[in-house]
Amino acid sequence: METFFIWLESSTLSLWVRGESGAHMAFPIIIVFHALGMGFLVGVAIAINGRILGVAPKIPLTLLKNFIPVAVLAFVVNAISGILLLIGYPTKALTNPVFYIKLLCIVLALWNLSWFNKAVLTNPNYDQGDLPIRLKQLGAASTILWACAIVAGRLLAYTYTKIMTF
Repeated sequence: METFFIWLESSTLSLWVRGESGAHMAFPIIIVFHALGMGFLVGVAIAINGRILGVAPKIPLTLLKNFIPVAVLAFVVNAISGILLLIGYPTKALTNPVFYIKLLCIVLALWNLSWFNKAVLTNPNYDQGDLPIRLKQLGAASTILWACAIVAGRLLAYTYTKIMTF
């Protein structure tokens, strides 16, 4: 595994991300896109979760389906920027258990958002009245998962034991 880290850390792309090839603004720009993508993705998820949990009950859930393309685009931005950040410092992330906690929270939260999109946001029966407790539990779980993913992401800057292999 160490050989892989050395190879990746010495790649042109990794050097560019870290600003060692003269592109000193690459890393900060990638971080900005990662934060913006996260804001839009989590924002859409929290809006849906909030509605499911009883905030703004007069807003039909089926209308919130219109925001799913924004979440998809935000996810693409986050995936690309996240991969670039990983390429910049693979040892720092891949040797840190917090990184895997972050990924697990994101996968579970995305699965939940996808399920809501297919089963809840397309069902006009959920537009009016009180929602089943199971949906509320999933909405609360989703909110907690997104919060944990964000906290884990921030902790990555402080919990690593080794920043680079060489």
